[in-house]
Amino acid sequence: MKKGKKLYEGKAKIIYASPEKNFVIQHFKDDATAFNNQKKSIIEGKGILNNRISEHILNSLNQIGIKNHLVKRLNMREQLVKQLEIIPIEFIVRNIATGSLTKRLGIEDGTVLDEPLIEYCLKDDSLGDPIVSPEHILVFKWMSKSEIKIVKKNILRINDFLQGMFRGINIKLVDFKVEFGRTISGAKDDIILADEISPDTCRLWDSLTDKKLDKDRFRKDLGNIIEGYQEVARRLDILHEQSNIRPIKFSKPTAVKIKKNK
Repeated sequence: MKKGKKLYEGKAKIIYASPEKNFVIQHFKDDATAFNNQKKSIIEGKGILNNRISEHILNSLNQIGIKNHLVKRLNMREQLVKQLEIIPIEFIVRNIATGSLTKRLGIEDGTVLDEPLIEYCLKDDSLGDPIVSPEHILVFKWMSKSEIKIVKKNILRINDFLQGMFRGINIKLVDFKVEFGRTISGAKDDIILADEISPDTCRLWDSLTDKKLDKDRFRKDLGNIIEGYQEVARRLDILHEQSNIRPIKFSKPTAVKIKKNK
């Protein structure tokens, strides 16, 4: 599919116009950034892995009724997605305390939360993506009450599904970030999942060792970031096609018996 003009470029992706009305092409870059773009690098092959992993996860969510912008993966780096009016809020879902949460509140790193914690951040790099409350969102008309209700319901369903999916491959879903958007040609309250879900937007820890398999490997200089992303793709059983990334060998993870929540 032929790309049109560049419509938007972010830290990890570029959005291009497509020949089809109300659809755009999402291109995954190899850029890695952290600490509000203060730390930067180019990690060869990162965009390829994020494209493949996000496609797998969004398709799986669609099968359980979570509407999202993905139409299809076009090639190793690009997806055809629905054009949306992106809501200027990032939704952070936390199952285990780590990162900025522990620094802000003095919570012990690794504390398992009794229930998912949802945080709202204004999408504005110049302001450092500040945390806002639902009251801020309503007062400044970033979302309506009904939209917040729809998004929160979907977020909790997404979290339940992803926790189960990753638990089945011996990975803890520590936290993740999602974005939503309004469809261009849809109804007023037609809010669907956008952006991506990948090791760039999730914290993923090995269930046995707590080894980081996500972007924290880059943030904290913990080792080869591609190694972690490839391990996630391998456990999801989607690391099949040629990707110009030299494969890294891993030992097969030991099965873990999961206790049912009371």
